[in-house]
Amino acid sequence: DVQLVESGGGSVQAGGSLRLSCVASGSSSSSAYMGWFRQVPGKEREGVAAIRAGAATAVYGDSVKGRFTIIQDYAKKTVFLQMDSLDPEDTAMYYCAASIRAGAWLKAWLYDYWGQGTQVTVS
Repeated sequence: DVQLVESGGGSVQAGGSLRLSCVASGSSSSSAYMGWFRQVPGKEREGVAAIRAGAATAVYGDSVKGRFTIIQDYAKKTVFLQMDSLDPEDTAMYYCAASIRAGAWLKAWLYDYWGQGTQVTVS
């Protein structure tokens, strides 16, 4: 199993920045993809960013392209989500996830392990 622990959420004014962190433990070396997702109550979980484990290739959801960056420190089993130019529409619970399946990218249903989430509020 893989355990994921997120941190870094909080409240920020519109236009500000936050950096989320996700530390993996357990059998994390088996993960093929690491992703960030977000969810607002009453709405479906949305893919924000994903990266191939140990690689630089990343993809982003349309609503965050050019503002968010996913960064991986493979040696430290940590994935970051740098969020700039934040907008109130970015307010959500943010989840880190890991997948052992090929082609997972932003497909939430292909992710096997999830963190507990960290709240981001933009006002």
